[in-house]
Amino acid sequence: MYHQRLPKIASKIAPKSDMAARKMLQLAFLALAILIFHSFASAARSAPDSLAGLVERISPAVVNITTMTKVAKSLVPKGVVPEGSPFEDLFRDFNDQNPGRRSPRNTSALGSGFVVSEDGFVVTNNHVIEGADEIMVEFPNGTEHAATVIGVDKNIDIALLKLDVNDPLDFVSFGNSDTARVGDWVMAIGNPLGQGFSVSAGIISARNRELSGSYDDYIQTDAAINRGNSGGPLFNMDGHVIGVNTAILSPNGGSIGIGFSMSANVVSPVVEQLRQFGEVRRGWLGVSIGPVTEEIARTLDLEDSSGAIISEVFDGGPALKAGLETRDIIALFNGETVENAGELVRMVGRAAVGETVKVVVLRNGKRQTFDVVLGQRPVNANQVNSKPVQPEGILGLALAEIDDALREEKSLSQDASGLYVLEVNEASDAFEKDLRPGDIITDAGQTNIATLEDFKVQVEAAKEGGRGSILLLIRRDGEPRFVVLEIE
Repeated sequence: MYHQRLPKIASKIAPKSDMAARKMLQLAFLALAILIFHSFASAARSAPDSLAGLVERISPAVVNITTMTKVAKSLVPKGVVPEGSPFEDLFRDFNDQNPGRRSPRNTSALGSGFVVSEDGFVVTNNHVIEGADEIMVEFPNGTEHAATVIGVDKNIDIALLKLDVNDPLDFVSFGNSDTARVGDWVMAIGNPLGQGFSVSAGIISARNRELSGSYDDYIQTDAAINRGNSGGPLFNMDGHVIGVNTAILSPNGGSIGIGFSMSANVVSPVVEQLRQFGEVRRGWLGVSIGPVTEEIARTLDLEDSSGAIISEVFDGGPALKAGLETRDIIALFNGETVENAGELVRMVGRAAVGETVKVVVLRNGKRQTFDVVLGQRPVNANQVNSKPVQPEGILGLALAEIDDALREEKSLSQDASGLYVLEVNEASDAFEKDLRPGDIITDAGQTNIATLEDFKVQVEAAKEGGRGSILLLIRRDGEPRFVVLEIE
């Protein structure tokens, strides 16, 4: 320790005969060591004394978003009159004779957003504004502006709005989310539970979380995020946006300190494309890929299980034209190491359409390099035609795979995928956890699912792993939330 070495250091500087001088030097060195130690400790904590200055600087660019949706008003709510009863015809005749009484009514929803340019471009979540007939944006000072939708990307739940303004607006900029570290301080600003402008702070709890989408790269934070914070910004201590608050993990709908923000390095290029083209133009390889499991690695005598294995090469796609084949393992993409299949999807999605990239693959134990001219990802590239199945009960849920017929029957969006909840046993844990008919399960055991077999595999894996519960990602009216179900 420094204080143990001080006598030796002091003796070299002060004569042995001058005990007072040596004592003074020891005290001086001790004071200097303490000062240095506290300086390093303070820097390591890097906890801000106050966020007030930062809030004052960036909060004028954070907005509340209100949407209005017109819905038809019926005099007889569905379910009040039993189907097939004489009263059903009576009420139908009454409604037909009084058409003026069925006037539309408005429903409203609340969310958050932030201004990214002085001329009025605003970023929020797609699920905040989806299906809205009217969108109003309110600033902290109380001023309001109507907004129009420039474009959306449902894959990462992002929407770009435009305000018609005459004067330049305060705005915030995206930061480099890749430099954010677990433990860094962050701040969320938004409109939680419709209570208006609100600030919360915390740290980054985890990085690179995947929930249910192909392009997921979520930052997990313990900064309080509640319903209504959706679409709001997650700031670093420099005042840059490093994430867009999107989802929470909660058993009751309120914050329990597990929130997720889509990272800025995923959102920023999407916003720029929406701004330029009104749509997202992602690069496309034209392959179906999967993970290189340890079993596959052993079978192919690979050194490790990194990379992504090609399970299908699509006809007419860029990969086929370049010479890639099924069972090729993609190890490098455009000079970057491919750690896993999910990372490759994000790499390709970030690349420009028409760009020529070098793809290094392992084929029969040897490395080969191909020049691939990326195409534009088709809208339905991630849709798989599934065979119609009969509803099946699992964990108290009657489930059906989502196919084209079910999308039409239930008026689902064309990109809806997963398992559709038809019925919920009222005696089940699922009912107690607020799962209801119409919910869509897109993720089980932190794995994307599209079929009943996928779901069963994850449930069995949880049982075999000795776990008594499984984590599900549920979407209801586009709003994502996590639910933990007990395994019977």
